[in-house]
Amino acid sequence: MRILMWILWPSFLAAGIASGVVFALIDPRDIPLFGYIRVSSELAYAAGFFLFWLMAAFSSTLSFFMANSGNQMSLFSKRDAED
Repeated sequence: MRILMWILWPSFLAAGIASGVVFALIDPRDIPLFGYIRVSSELAYAAGFFLFWLMAAFSSTLSFFMANSGNQMSLFSKRDAED
């Protein structure tokens, strides 16, 4: 459970910042989907946030597992903290 918190919480914060920046610059009502389908603002905001969250969670997951892989001691184990 702790691993999920290390991955999902920072990615949630990054998604909130990213969606705030993107939607401050772009109005979703001006972007037609597939060239002609208009989506509601709420749907675009929600879809954009979850897309940003998914991308940030993927990045956090890669970073977490790359930091814990290899021949080095684990960065997040309790045994390392006691030594």
